[in-house]
Amino acid sequence: MTVHSVSDVTRYIKGMFESETILTDILIRGEVSNFKRYPSGHCYFTLKDAGASMKCVMFNGYARNLRFTPENGMQVIAGGSVSVYERDGAYQLYVNSLMPEGAGALALAFEQLKEKLFAEGLFDETHKQPLPRFPRRIGIVTSAAGAVLRDIHKVAKRRWPGIQLILHPVLVQGTEAAEQIAAAIRFFNEKYPVDVLIVGRGGGSAEDLWAFNEEPVVRAIYASRIPVISAVGHETDTTLADFVSDRRAATPSQAAEFAVPDAAELQQHAAGLRTRLLAGRRRQMEWCMERLKGLTERSWRRNPTLLLAAAVQRTDRVTERLHRSAKDARTNARHRLELVLKRLELLNPVQILYRGFSVVEKDGQTVSRSKALSVGDHLNITFADGKVSAVVEAKEKQHGA
Repeated sequence: MTVHSVSDVTRYIKGMFESETILTDILIRGEVSNFKRYPSGHCYFTLKDAGASMKCVMFNGYARNLRFTPENGMQVIAGGSVSVYERDGAYQLYVNSLMPEGAGALALAFEQLKEKLFAEGLFDETHKQPLPRFPRRIGIVTSAAGAVLRDIHKVAKRRWPGIQLILHPVLVQGTEAAEQIAAAIRFFNEKYPVDVLIVGRGGGSAEDLWAFNEEPVVRAIYASRIPVISAVGHETDTTLADFVSDRRAATPSQAAEFAVPDAAELQQHAAGLRTRLLAGRRRQMEWCMERLKGLTERSWRRNPTLLLAAAVQRTDRVTERLHRSAKDARTNARHRLELVLKRLELLNPVQILYRGFSVVEKDGQTVSRSKALSVGDHLNITFADGKVSAVVEAKEKQHGA
């Protein structure tokens, strides 16, 4: 019996797998588990059902075309070929296509990215910018060949003939469309500033509109310092660009209506304001004339002195009150002065002398008690009408003194 190496046997088994037509192009349904994407872009995961499991690998060349992010527990249908990985001696599925079972890949990718960007705040209303009222230049990011450009040009020029439209032509579908759209938005922000941007394309299938769901486009709109109007597809079409834009238009024509004012409407509004202004001025003039007429018919106009009559009377009354107050003040002051003088007069020692009293002095000092005197003392006695000198000849002691 021939002895074979492990490599020979493994290589033989691999050849068996690869020679089976059914295994070279097969679709397998299963649940994703242990999904992991490496920095290289290659994806490794396991497909399993209730009875078995199978290792799978999806290389970067196929993985980068995925519209959604596979998650553990997700039911998918994987397409590819079954072969043997010789190093581990294990068979695995080399995946070249992967579709979620039930919901379509695009719908799932849309919801996944929408949820992610919503959580980051890219759709917050507080971030949205107001559109300028009277723009001078509008940047347009769309295909140069589509009807979108013609619709925007027709409506914008009809509403505001002086508006300047600048086109940055891009692909609006296909693998390169998203990067071109994002680059065009950055171009207007960095190198050719305009007042407002219209980003969009005409209607189509979900695949046709997918570029406006791509993350680079959404982030470029969010980062734009220029207000952005999205105009993608028809009224019923919704893309992530619509959620992040400052204003969503159902059609390109409506985007042009949002972007520029209507000259005819403004002229009509201005005419209405002028009519209201003239009517208001006429009413004001009529009121002023009525007011002037009323003033000219008043009695004081025929007798101007009546204008001063009330003031003169008020002046007379005030003057009279002032005089009366001054007179009362003088009377009160005079009365207070007389009272003070009377009190001073009562305190005057001379008045005491007139009542029969006298002042006795010894050696220049007033003497009020007899015990201060001795027989022989010389005294000066002051009366109301003069002074006399005296000598003490005798003293008598008063009882009780």
